[in-house]
Amino acid sequence: MTIITKKADLATYITKDHSSICELMHPEQHHNHNQSLAQAVVQPGQETQLHYHVKTEELYHILEGQGLMTLNTESFNVEPGDTICIPANSKHKIKNTANTNLVFLCCCSPAYSHNDTFILDK
Repeated sequence: MTIITKKADLATYITKDHSSICELMHPEQHHNHNQSLAQAVVQPGQETQLHYHVKTEELYHILEGQGLMTLNTESFNVEPGDTICIPANSKHKIKNTANTNLVFLCCCSPAYSHNDTFILDK
């Protein structure tokens, strides 16, 4: 069975960490099984909340904009073309440091779940 999604047909929602997400492929909505892929947008001057996932490993791939990634005790600048591996149980957040949207792909394995997202700062 071929599985394809069209971004124009997909809804956007706000995740527990306050980023705007469009699930490009997710087992709860599509017919894949082991992972999810989403496009995230963080507005200028905004940042996600510091959080972690107990089970999920994430990959962020920066498409547009500039940001400051915090991963555990380290912070570093990110730009288009950068890919960050976020192991399970790693505290992380990302801040948009530019005047344009920060847009990135977020691949999660196992798939993203609100129940596996634990917010550390409010």
